[in-house]
Amino acid sequence: MQTHEIRRRFLDHFVRAGHTEVPSASLILADPNLLFVNAGMVQFVPFFLGQQTPPYATATSVQKCVRTGDIENVGVTTRHNTFFQMAGNFSFGDYFKREAITFAWSLLTGSVEDGGYGFDPRRLWATVYLDDDEAEQIWLEVGVPAERIQRRDMADNYWSMGIPGPCGPCSEIYFDRGPEYGIEGGPEADEDRYLEIWNLVFMQNERGAGTGKDNFEILGPLPKKNIDTGMGVERVAFLLQGVDNVYETDLLRPIIDKAEELTGRSYGVTHEDDVRFRVIADHARTGAMLIADGVNPGNDGRGYVLRRLLRRIVRSARLLGAEKPVMGEFMKVVSDLMSPSYPELATDFRRIETVAVGEETAFLKTLNTGSTLFDNTAAAVKAKGSNTIAGSDAFTLHDTYGFPIDLTLEMAAEAGLAVDEDGFRSLMAEQRKRAKDDAQARKHAHADLSVYKELVDRGATEFTGFDELTSEAHVLALIVDGVRVPVATVGQDVEVILDRSPLYAESGGQIADRGSITAAGVKLRVNDVQKIAKKLWVHKTTVEQGQLTEGDIVLAQADPGWRRGATQGHSGTHMVHAALRQILGPNAVQAGSLNKPGYLRFDFNWQGQLSEQQKNDIEAVSNDAVGADFPVNTFVTDLTKAKQMGAMALFGENYGDEVRVVEIGGPFSMELCGGTHVEHSSQIGPITLLGESSVGSGVRRVEAFVGLDSYKYLAKERALLAGVASSLKVPSEEVPGRVEQLVERLKAAEKELERTKVAAVLSSAGKFVEEAERVGSVLLVAAAAPEGVAAGDLRTLATDIRGRFGSSPAVVVLLGNADGKVPFVVTVNKAAQDLGVKAGDLVGSFGPSIAGRGGGKPEMAQGAGSDPSGIEVGLASVRARVVELAG
Repeated sequence: MQTHEIRRRFLDHFVRAGHTEVPSASLILADPNLLFVNAGMVQFVPFFLGQQTPPYATATSVQKCVRTGDIENVGVTTRHNTFFQMAGNFSFGDYFKREAITFAWSLLTGSVEDGGYGFDPRRLWATVYLDDDEAEQIWLEVGVPAERIQRRDMADNYWSMGIPGPCGPCSEIYFDRGPEYGIEGGPEADEDRYLEIWNLVFMQNERGAGTGKDNFEILGPLPKKNIDTGMGVERVAFLLQGVDNVYETDLLRPIIDKAEELTGRSYGVTHEDDVRFRVIADHARTGAMLIADGVNPGNDGRGYVLRRLLRRIVRSARLLGAEKPVMGEFMKVVSDLMSPSYPELATDFRRIETVAVGEETAFLKTLNTGSTLFDNTAAAVKAKGSNTIAGSDAFTLHDTYGFPIDLTLEMAAEAGLAVDEDGFRSLMAEQRKRAKDDAQARKHAHADLSVYKELVDRGATEFTGFDELTSEAHVLALIVDGVRVPVATVGQDVEVILDRSPLYAESGGQIADRGSITAAGVKLRVNDVQKIAKKLWVHKTTVEQGQLTEGDIVLAQADPGWRRGATQGHSGTHMVHAALRQILGPNAVQAGSLNKPGYLRFDFNWQGQLSEQQKNDIEAVSNDAVGADFPVNTFVTDLTKAKQMGAMALFGENYGDEVRVVEIGGPFSMELCGGTHVEHSSQIGPITLLGESSVGSGVRRVEAFVGLDSYKYLAKERALLAGVASSLKVPSEEVPGRVEQLVERLKAAEKELERTKVAAVLSSAGKFVEEAERVGSVLLVAAAAPEGVAAGDLRTLATDIRGRFGSSPAVVVLLGNADGKVPFVVTVNKAAQDLGVKAGDLVGSFGPSIAGRGGGKPEMAQGAGSDPSGIEVGLASVRARVVELAG
């Protein structure tokens, strides 16, 4: 049985049982605790925690998952995979143990002809938690003898998320692979022979704090009992396909076959080569799936994991003898294999291929230079009689040549050497301290900063911008594409390092100044200014005239108009912050900000949307402070004293011993801030709140225009209002009432139109009843619905037709055609059900003809297809099926 068929049978089984089929979530979810989705239940966590109300009582899904905690073990054994598919069924306070066990058993042991997997029930074992008598009794009732049911302790058969919250016993299903795979005695004796294929979690309790799998207190029962199960699709696949492990299955073996073709080596000859073949197969599939979900190779987080996987593929292929690029070939095989279940792999293949091949190209260059350096380093270590590569050498490989540390570790192990990992980690930590790592992931984040090291060591750039907009300065260095150069000429983009500068470098939410750097016959446009190690100003410039030489004396100037707007935006941010705290209270704590000329945005911790009144009050308080013409004072003091004075600090920010305090209006606003500001609050100009929104759990954002931009925005709004008033022929102040009247009239018209539509649809019911066919003792309506009838109206029509047959056995099958889709409804009355006709069973007879799927209960099933050309064939198929059942 092919893997795609295994997935489909699982979903169909539970859809027939009334579950809602839920698509797999992306591998990337907004969960700070997860790098990737690693279990089938992850997308349902808010439901299990009671944070959200599920839109369905039961659900089923096949979730794509990635686990990367043991990448080094992939290929070494046949049990490890980074990507896998977890099929699951879930109940949110609906059914519990009996149904969960019965559903699993019926699918596993049901015949292939009836949609099951056809496992021999005599080879299935079950485990239950130590005191779970209820689960054991249910297993006995479904047919598992007592000698094949084992009780296991908390570490093996009790589930929780590792934090306080839902928990409960679980029951696992194992398949006995036979004596050739291990000893007798069930899962407790040998989990290689007895392979776990399905885990049923019975969420019935709440746990307290604790660590580990069994070191926590069970506080008591949950108000609602839930079910979370997970069946390993890949494990079931290799059992049903009669192969020894997952790498031999239909979705991985073809990748190994392609690797054999590209390398000239054969799988199954040596263990070393087999490991490399399996690494390629596993990582190629995982890499493609990650790229499809939006991950790109990088030096941090998810991007680093992807880069590591792709580079391991390249290196494994080279070790197997590949001499040409291979990534495009592997991505094509993965796309062909996986796209039946994940069509995005085909539709987005070009992008996936481009990303993967690009990483291969970059890494091949790395291998050519870095491998030589590694070989020289390893030889030097051995020549000295040592067996350990220094952390500094490993750091050079990583920082200069792009070698991931795990690759260095692997190559060292193959050479019989160790690596000073502690020394490497220490150097990495030192580098990260120098790197800017803000929320926008600026250019220098995780970059090679070695070119700046000497300059940083010489001391900080003197910032003169608090006192002047133009300063004389010396050019300390010129950097082009990460390389220090003596001269920069017209047209070049160059980073300029000065000993002093009036241009503000981006920080504290304020974006960098724009301006110029000039000398005799020389002019550079300053496009951006960034900090390195929080103290070195890097001016990102373009040479517009002449040539600049290291050592020149220049004039650096901040654009006066830009600076004026920037100070308005930053001081305006302080006004809004103070107003928020005044209106909402001290819990409205800053969570981030951005300000630039004429605009500000401010993020703050707050639960729930702000009311219109609150937004109006915040805007009013802010503008009152502007109108009060408060003086703006700045001073430097030590951090402790500043906090004692009541100065606000940004949570999570690291401050030095000395801090700069910006005070506006005495107690009205006092914050730790290194930004540029107006001299009096009146210079900010009007502040106009644009809106408020959510940017994450418990974090809200307000945005505003300030100064001239605020005036322009208000003028535009006034003109817009005047235009609407003119169109409605009412004074401006009456526009809201007039618009409200028009909206009510439109709603009434839409309701009337809907009533007319429904009446028109139902008027055709009599015609369908008159044309009903008699099949045996059943009256059958199998017809195409009127053109354009939507799914909801189709159900109404089918129900009405069924009702007109009274107590006579009746089956109604209607297929619509709306906007290229084929909605369908099947409804069977009680009398026809008693004759053995079930709505859900009939869907399978015509579904393939219209490329459709659906499900429901015996009396009603519905769904949709995508091929209107198959409607007539589908109707013929359903007539034939009814003849079989009731003829």
